[in-house]
Amino acid sequence: MRCDIEKKENSIQAQTIVQLFLDVCIILSSMGGALWVRMDFQFGGIDTVFLQSLGKYAGINIVCTLLVFRGFRLYNSLWRYAGMIELKNIVYAVTGSAVLQVVGMHVLHVSMPRSYPVLYLLLLFFLTGFSRFIWRILPERTQETEQKPDTIRTMIVGAGEAGNMLLKELVGSSHLNRKIVCIIDDDRTKIGTYLHGVPVAGTTKQIPPLAEQYGVNEIIVAIPSASSSEKKKILESCSRAVGCNVLTLPGIYQIINGDVNVSMLRKIEINDLLGREPVDLRMETIMRYVKGKTVLVTGGGGSIGSEICRQIAGYAPRTLILFDIYENSAYDVRGELLYQYPDLDLQVLIGSVRNEKRVNTIFSTYRPELVFHAAAHKHVPLMEDSPNEAIKNNVLGTWNVAKAADAYHAKKMVLISTDKAVRPTNIMGASKRVCELIVQSFAQTSKTEYAAVRFGNVLGSNGSVVPLFQKQIAHGGPVTVTHPDIIRYFMTIPEAVHLVLQCGALAEGGEIFILDMGEPVKILDLAENMIRLSGLEPGKDIPITFTGLRPGEKLYEELLISLDNLKTTENKQIFVAQPAPVDAERTQRFVHKLVQDAFAESEHIREEVQRLVPEYTPERTETQSAQQLISIRKDKANAYVAQ
Repeated sequence: MRCDIEKKENSIQAQTIVQLFLDVCIILSSMGGALWVRMDFQFGGIDTVFLQSLGKYAGINIVCTLLVFRGFRLYNSLWRYAGMIELKNIVYAVTGSAVLQVVGMHVLHVSMPRSYPVLYLLLLFFLTGFSRFIWRILPERTQETEQKPDTIRTMIVGAGEAGNMLLKELVGSSHLNRKIVCIIDDDRTKIGTYLHGVPVAGTTKQIPPLAEQYGVNEIIVAIPSASSSEKKKILESCSRAVGCNVLTLPGIYQIINGDVNVSMLRKIEINDLLGREPVDLRMETIMRYVKGKTVLVTGGGGSIGSEICRQIAGYAPRTLILFDIYENSAYDVRGELLYQYPDLDLQVLIGSVRNEKRVNTIFSTYRPELVFHAAAHKHVPLMEDSPNEAIKNNVLGTWNVAKAADAYHAKKMVLISTDKAVRPTNIMGASKRVCELIVQSFAQTSKTEYAAVRFGNVLGSNGSVVPLFQKQIAHGGPVTVTHPDIIRYFMTIPEAVHLVLQCGALAEGGEIFILDMGEPVKILDLAENMIRLSGLEPGKDIPITFTGLRPGEKLYEELLISLDNLKTTENKQIFVAQPAPVDAERTQRFVHKLVQDAFAESEHIREEVQRLVPEYTPERTETQSAQQLISIRKDKANAYVAQ
């Protein structure tokens, strides 16, 4: 290592010596050139007196100029990265040299033409600047002429400030194996212009043909200020560019900080493809009801439960209780929360919501004021094979928690429900509908404020289709889709939890809170876009196979049975459904019988569930296409808004 340092130091010294020799030549050339230009480019016309004066003062001028150059750091700057500061230093240095020369010649009575100092200054500035800035130009030209065979031909989408910052870094680096071949921008006044020598070739609608024309391997979307819907359209255009890997910048805050670089580039995430605008919630106002309270989160180690814990921890609860049966995930969340919030009073408790005594012990010990019940079995095909387990965990677990919340006078209890509870065709969805009926029945007789939150598929949750597709693409396929027409609503985990927490603030008793989840997504389109944005071609590089609908799976999911009783809230994206009154006594009687049958491993558990949830149809036939049902839903929604 010491040998390498010595070699580097010797190399720097050698470069400095070469630069000094070059500067001597530049100074002499500037002095002689000034006379040559003054005499109309005729060497023979130069007066002998001027030549003698030049020779007399040349040594003094060389020494003085080199000292001035050193004073203005012209020998210890990295000229490969030279900018305005280095240019100013050159101006100051050559001006100082010219002034010293005028003073010195006057003191020594050296005779020269009156125009000589000006011509000398101009020549010295040009030659000195060229000798320095050539080091900045050469690496870029070398990179262009000596392109490696594996160079990534890159297209940048966005000729704005972010694109400009990114382009400067990519063009100026010899370590990044990228060649920027064109820029895309929807501002038509920029088309045909050049940014750092790279042409602005067309609009986002022209991305596929331009990518083919320029032989693009990679597309970088550098428009962090674009809305989610705008970004979705751009990414859909990028996905049609065959064989192109797509990257993007994460957000607009980099522009504000003036901090855009290659390290910020990331692969396209699924929420980029959905085009959903984030739910606008005033969380500071909403979360006042959490401050200073004891909060219990069941299933706190799961996807939704852990996010509820993360968000609540930031709003100063008195005590946060994480209750989960799976110790590994609970342990991981515990470490994360205590690292981020070292002063948080966090209690991590292991146990099952099925265990009534364990649940009651926790309530009697900690007296939680707010309860978020996220513990549940949720995987549809697994529950179809083990229907009694869905009842034991989901129904009995909800009953135990709801009953304890009432007995120990919790202020609020919020149930995490699902869109699969609407007209369920699987036991998991039917069990969650029973859970909704349980909290509604308790809401009629208890001072505790009960509510449920119903939403669709959550991106990134355990068992979500998105991580499955990502793994399948990474392994070269095939990507498995159950049905070519299957459609789902999606939301992000933070969005889902925001809704849950606002539900806790708004709950008055028995409501089902619903989020407007935007447009549904066709799973086949989602799979194809994920493959394309990975730089691969569906059906060619990555095959797509259809495996058939799984037991209990629907082509579509609904959030409501009827829009007739739908009410809006302050947030236009959040609705409240006021279901028909529930017969609390009948519901509780059926729940007891249902749980007994489940623990008896009844073979007729589905029929028992149907008695409580008549809309549950295990053998339901899909008589309408998903698109028709979505159209009907839109028509009803429009009619509701019109009213």
